Amino acid sequence: MNNSLIERIKNLPTSSGVYQYYDKHNKLLYIGKAKNLKNRIKSYFRIENDKILPNPSNSHRIQMMISQVDYLQTILVQNEQDALILENSLIKQLKPKYNILLRDDKTYPYIYIDMSEEFPTPAITRKIIKNKNVKYFGPYTSGSREILDSLYEILPLVQKKACSKGKKACLFYQIKRCLAPCEGKVNPTEYNKIILQAIYLIQNKNKLLNELESKMLTLSEKMKFEEAMIYRDRIKKLQGVENFSSIDLAKLYNLDIFALSYEGKNAILSKLFMRDGKIISSNFEHIKSEYAFDENSIYEQAIINHYKEEIPLPPDQILIPSIDSKESIIELENFLQNHCKRKIQILTPHRGDKKNLIELAFKNANEILRLQSSRSYAEDTLLIELKELLQLNEIPFTIEVFDTSHHCGTNIVGGMIVYKNMNFTKENYRRYILQGTDEYSQIKEMLTRRANDFCKTPPPNLWLIDGGKAQINLARDILQSVGVDIDIIGIAKEKIDAKAHRARGGAKDTIYTFETSFHLKPSDKRLQFLQKLRDEVHRYAITFHRQKKQKDMQKISLLEQKGIGKASVKKLLDFFGSFEAIENANPDEIKEVLSKKTNH
Repeated sequence: MNNSLIERIKNLPTSSGVYQYYDKHNKLLYIGKAKNLKNRIKSYFRIENDKILPNPSNSHRIQMMISQVDYLQTILVQNEQDALILENSLIKQLKPKYNILLRDDKTYPYIYIDMSEEFPTPAITRKIIKNKNVKYFGPYTSGSREILDSLYEILPLVQKKACSKGKKACLFYQIKRCLAPCEGKVNPTEYNKIILQAIYLIQNKNKLLNELESKMLTLSEKMKFEEAMIYRDRIKKLQGVENFSSIDLAKLYNLDIFALSYEGKNAILSKLFMRDGKIISSNFEHIKSEYAFDENSIYEQAIINHYKEEIPLPPDQILIPSIDSKESIIELENFLQNHCKRKIQILTPHRGDKKNLIELAFKNANEILRLQSSRSYAEDTLLIELKELLQLNEIPFTIEVFDTSHHCGTNIVGGMIVYKNMNFTKENYRRYILQGTDEYSQIKEMLTRRANDFCKTPPPNLWLIDGGKAQINLARDILQSVGVDIDIIGIAKEKIDAKAHRARGGAKDTIYTFETSFHLKPSDKRLQFLQKLRDEVHRYAITFHRQKKQKDMQKISLLEQKGIGKASVKKLLDFFGSFEAIENANPDEIKEVLSKKTNH
């Protein structure tokens, strides 16, 4: 470590802020926050005889990271609250080597009923509805739609909000699914009893399941097997928290519980949601790291991700097994106060019901980790071999793969698929409509758009591009422009007569890195893994291309039906650029374009 770093540490400010450690290759190693930057950063180092060493009282992971630090940067902020939020944002955008990155929690759905309405109807929301008379139930990590559909099938609720404002009973009344308040066949007092039944079923899952099972058996007895299967699948979905059905505490606790279990390179963050003394839903996140897991950092990040926006039914308390300091708890509680608009305590219980709930969350995390361990080991082994083969900076636990598709320069699209935690995560796939006229500009447009989105969706460990050296260099320039350092490789098929050779098991694919290019035997599992990723993004991109082409064919057909021939359609597309622009053009513009003579 150099003298300039020693001088920098000696002259650090004492204000709140965020610090960033870099190695001698200008690669970002770590991002942290501090109420007092000078005290916090000095705690990482030990200076002896004008030499700077890692502080031996820190963890092995931190010591290993500090041994690579060449220089540091700081960003000053007003207070520790701002530092907390900025740290979380920068970790997501820049993905430092030694920080563990949790995915952003999606906003879970809630069932709500607006009790101020004359004839209330249950519905789903992910946001707060500004009305004091709204009752919320949730959050539901899964099954909210199934609960709602079941209520409308079991009880004669007003099926649509517009129905109560109608003047004549509809089909729902005829099939006994509604009591027709539109014709005054039920008054608000009688209807309120039905709403209370709905609330009872929402709050008592076993009663709801009994009702569904009864309907399923009745349909089976009537030989209506397809309808019975719908109920069977719905019951299966709603049994997701069956393990917790016996948990019904006498005290009406409203708690969110987090517990982390880890082994090797894999961790499970378990989340339980308790309302009115009952655990109503659960979820987990699979986390992978090449280095040791920092529990405090993970719990902090999990809380920030989950409560970054005001939620309809926040807990009174959050239970976590441990956190490093009282100061960290106060920071997080202030964050919750600002974002949830109410005081939420963070507790680390050591006895009683709440300690038992922590143990329950641990038990479930351990079981999920055990079930995934054998598959994780095989997957991790392959990824480690891939890291060594390609000389990557880190194990590629998350991979984004890109490809483009078009036909003779028309319907140009791109696709990005994501491989994470041993699966294709299709909810993270992205489609791009592109404007570029050549393959290079198309891939540039797609990668630039993805890189600009890192602030919303964090970068992966690796970009895999269907292409060669030129595409890799392009990707590196784009990543450098946004300050992100991740690994990039390319894979390209052998070309015969300028066309990709796709013979199964016989194609000589070339793998490209910054330094070199090489071939692997068709039987090599590392090559087969990369081919699987490349083939999936190719399928995804070409499917989107075909869908877009089909839509355009339909639009051409509609224009031809209006008396505009194919030559005229081409002339309009050449001028306006898209069917949307043609639709938005006024008739005089279209007439003027069609009247122009084509230059040859």
